[in-house]
Amino acid sequence: MELATVAVLLGCVAAYAVWFSRLASGLRGPRVWPVVGSLPGLVQHSERMHEWIADNLRGAGGTYQTCICAVPGLARRQGLVTVTCEPRNLEHVLRTRFENYPKGPTWHAVFRDLLGDGIFNSDGETWLAQRKTAALEFTTRTLRAAMSRWVSRSIHRCLVPILKEASAASAAVDLQDLLLRLTFDNICGLAFGKDPETLAPELPENAFAAAFDRATEASLRRFIFPEMVWRLKKWLRVGMEATLAQSVARVDGYLSAIIKARKLELGDGGGGGRSYDDLLSRFMKKGEYADSFLQHVVLNFILAGRDTSSVALCWFFWLVSVHPAVERRVMAELVAVLTESRGGDPGEWLAAPLAFEELDRLVYLKASLSETLRLYPSVPEDSKYVVSDDVLPDGTFVPAGSSITYSIYSAGRMKSVWGDDCLEFRPERWLSPDGERFEPHDSFKFVAFNAGPRICLGKDLAYLQMKSVAASVLLRHRLKVAAGHRVEQKMSLTLFMKDGLRMNVFDRDLTCEFGGKFRPETSPSPSPVVETEA
Repeated sequence: MELATVAVLLGCVAAYAVWFSRLASGLRGPRVWPVVGSLPGLVQHSERMHEWIADNLRGAGGTYQTCICAVPGLARRQGLVTVTCEPRNLEHVLRTRFENYPKGPTWHAVFRDLLGDGIFNSDGETWLAQRKTAALEFTTRTLRAAMSRWVSRSIHRCLVPILKEASAASAAVDLQDLLLRLTFDNICGLAFGKDPETLAPELPENAFAAAFDRATEASLRRFIFPEMVWRLKKWLRVGMEATLAQSVARVDGYLSAIIKARKLELGDGGGGGRSYDDLLSRFMKKGEYADSFLQHVVLNFILAGRDTSSVALCWFFWLVSVHPAVERRVMAELVAVLTESRGGDPGEWLAAPLAFEELDRLVYLKASLSETLRLYPSVPEDSKYVVSDDVLPDGTFVPAGSSITYSIYSAGRMKSVWGDDCLEFRPERWLSPDGERFEPHDSFKFVAFNAGPRICLGKDLAYLQMKSVAASVLLRHRLKVAAGHRVEQKMSLTLFMKDGLRMNVFDRDLTCEFGGKFRPETSPSPSPVVETEA
């Protein structure tokens, strides 16, 4: 009996070895191990995951397939992941066969408690209905004016005084924290018409902002564990699942109070004479929606609009600080535009926020921001679920039930797409030959704002916000990385900087640099920039 058992076990091991050998030989990319697949590689390179994925894609020609669960019955379906950054494949997945590649059940389950069936957590008809409604709002000049108003308010009432104080005290600031607070206040103002004031001078902790952050982090943690594990923890109300439940309850309570109050205000003669132009009010005016639906509309747009712009601005300010030639050209463009529109007195340049027309003319600044997003996209990787068997344009077969990860980070760093200088920060690649016009690249080469039917509705608003912040800061200050601070990527769904972005702030002498009547207070020379890593 014992010999028979041993023989059976040996036979099973031999059969698995043959099966695994065939599986591994058919996969390209990182090494695959028995049972655990490529998970050891992910763990080993977790601190530089995006670069590791990019290295694998370069070696595989833009697409590879790997297995995260090398078990018969699962390995070629749920355990199979196709990773790509090939523009033809991206167009196929994001537009041509859009219906075959939804976000899928795993993504929906992970974020359902926080985002419900909102636009960024839904597929099919549910997504389409919300997309159509939201698309109408995002094309209105009213919404653009509202964003401009909230951004200008945050910059001039909060960010400018904080940076001025830091410059006077020769103190470093964590620019990532300041920008996260600024964009959170802006997106809340745009979403439901109320400023949580997280960028107040004392940098307070706001109960809603803190609960939202904890809920987002706890939701993301679900990706780490098998679904049955986090569902069990949710049922037991332990660990991060308990934190998630408590945080979602606080977020729900905060937004429910705002929704109830807004319904009363809008029902009382249109808000007592006040004009509401936020997304929540505009949705309310379009029809009768359940409070839970309105709440999820607001939360979905906050999640999409908060971190993405602030993260992009962080990488932009860092890149400009270590590329002085780019900074000089950004400043030259700003001065040329403002001199033409406001005259030669630098005092007038700072007297009021930049108008739409002035911001629209800043083509080199937009090129610099786009180049930043090419190299450091706010969302470095994204994934889709495969509904039915399909073949990608490069010949890769993708079975139903598997998933596709498209690497936005890698897509901007391929020589085959961007040329031999693909790793260089060169805004000029976004300009016409005469340097006068911004020339966008194909949206399936540059996927920072997604592409196809799900392309970012807030793309223009994002550029508006980023240009406003960048111009306002650079007109007043020069920024240098604080001595000893290392700039490194944080491994998360959003490309944060691991330890923030500590920068020294120095007043910019516009008179000295560009002439005119205005002369701001002088400041000490900046300390040398230490080498940083990204």
